[in-house]
Amino acid sequence: MLDKYNREINYLRVSTTDRCNLHCAYCRPKEGISLQGHEDILRYEEIIRVISLAVRMGLIKVRVTGGEPLVRRGCVEFLSALKKIQGLKDISLTTNGILLEQYAGDIYDAGVTRINVSLDSLNKDKYFHITGGGDLDAVLRGIARAEQVGFSPIKINTVLIKGFNNDEALDFARLAVDKPFQIRFIELMPMGKTQQDYDEVYMPTSELIKTISQRFRLEPLQGKKNKSDGPAKIFKVKNGCGEIGFINPVSDHFCATCNRLRLTSDGKLRVCLLNEAEVDLKKALRENYSDDELEQLIWDAVLLKPKQHDVICTDNSIKKCLRIMSEIGG
Repeated sequence: MLDKYNREINYLRVSTTDRCNLHCAYCRPKEGISLQGHEDILRYEEIIRVISLAVRMGLIKVRVTGGEPLVRRGCVEFLSALKKIQGLKDISLTTNGILLEQYAGDIYDAGVTRINVSLDSLNKDKYFHITGGGDLDAVLRGIARAEQVGFSPIKINTVLIKGFNNDEALDFARLAVDKPFQIRFIELMPMGKTQQDYDEVYMPTSELIKTISQRFRLEPLQGKKNKSDGPAKIFKVKNGCGEIGFINPVSDHFCATCNRLRLTSDGKLRVCLLNEAEVDLKKALRENYSDDELEQLIWDAVLLKPKQHDVICTDNSIKKCLRIMSEIGG
């Protein structure tokens, strides 16, 4: 599927629920959260229908997200069903890791062998604070279990917040020395609770690379492994087991190579994480639209994709997103 700017759109991020067992400050704060009801979210069979049609149109990669996908009943069976879609080449899962120790083996047996774990602190007290009560030990056990059953690669997604956990940058980088993980540092985006003081807590990738390079030698990896790879700039750590990636959607956006759409848990096909344009698929699914009509709505979304996001305003101020991260699916 080619959009108006000749980008090949072949990657769909699918949020199966906005619910989560954590309350991370920048994603799903406790204050003001409105949880979707059972009928508000897409049924698994509806999601599978959308994905099957999109694969027929050129989709090759799906990442299942949330909220926290493992809190929704039937997640493992849903992953197994995705594996049966002919032409879908790449299925992965993003989780906060709280339930990973319990489900890692089942997920792997379902045929999903690539996993991302969101982890923003290696300090128990900080982790408890930023997640609204999360148990760091549970996450670390989950990562260990995932490594044991054979997940590869295991990617650790980390958002550094200035004045809170940016002093842990080297600790996370050291994980890529000791373990065959890919540590991915993602710039904080102006969503959720961070809208209130974003300019004070945002840390640009350039500053982070400078900090890490003072301790570790980073060797850039040239080229991408396949056409559906994401926007991370990946470095090998010299004499280390793993890699370090940097994702900088704010300071140096990668919109020119964006290949993705997002299906929200409430059935909206969102054309850009940092743009409010969406196409309502749930309404069409519930009104028994034909496959051809649904395909046309998917095409409508592809053609709605902007040339780039509009988070940076003309006066260099930051435009805030209307929906919180847990509603969109990351």
